[in-house]
Amino acid sequence: MNFSQMHDRLRLELLRRIQRGTLSVSLLARQTGFGQAHLSNFLHSRRQLSLDAMDRILAAQRLTADDLLPVLRQADDLSLDAAGNSVPIVPHASALFEPYIRPSTVQSMLHLQAGVLQSLQTHVSNSRRAWQRFVAVRIPATDAQAMDPLLLPEAIVLIDRHYNSIASYRPNRPNLYAVRTGAHLCVRYADFLLNRLVLRPHNRAFAVELVEIDPGESPGDLLAGRIALIINEL
Repeated sequence: MNFSQMHDRLRLELLRRIQRGTLSVSLLARQTGFGQAHLSNFLHSRRQLSLDAMDRILAAQRLTADDLLPVLRQADDLSLDAAGNSVPIVPHASALFEPYIRPSTVQSMLHLQAGVLQSLQTHVSNSRRAWQRFVAVRIPATDAQAMDPLLLPEAIVLIDRHYNSIASYRPNRPNLYAVRTGAHLCVRYADFLLNRLVLRPHNRAFAVELVEIDPGESPGDLLAGRIALIINEL
């Protein structure tokens, strides 16, 4: 990875943190001592940073250069195996916001039978085509309740981030998705109706949720991906 690519990956990571509410330009300015205008120009691709400036931002955000490398491109034990049968288990925020999974966010690896991933079909928007396709997350008990008994507490779900379309994967069967609601990930059935994303629980004791689609967004922007596999017990 060259210097320009390092800039781009750092910029994307900072923008993701700003989008999910864990960072602001003013906070980054206080952390690094740089002016807000200077940082804004960098975030909007109007200027580059010096090596010293990059080091200060990385230190302030507790990042390393390795964190800007996608896990798929590293020949270590966090990478997919040669047959492509392993998937990183990551925090919810990584599944929602990170196109490339950083090594420091990988909690463990989910190992699958040969051919499982290769058999899955895609239906992806152009903005997601470059994203690392498969990730897995754990669903805590409080989030699993709405999908009980389909999801049990601490279930692991495999997310296909190259399927963020409302189109049915199988005829007459609803798709199950990992959905972004604010900065939170939830698992729901989803439909699109009257400019709203309709999120349906499996457990009828829980209410249907309606999520407004913001101007300039599409339903696929709120879908982290289709749930391709549920593992309730390991």
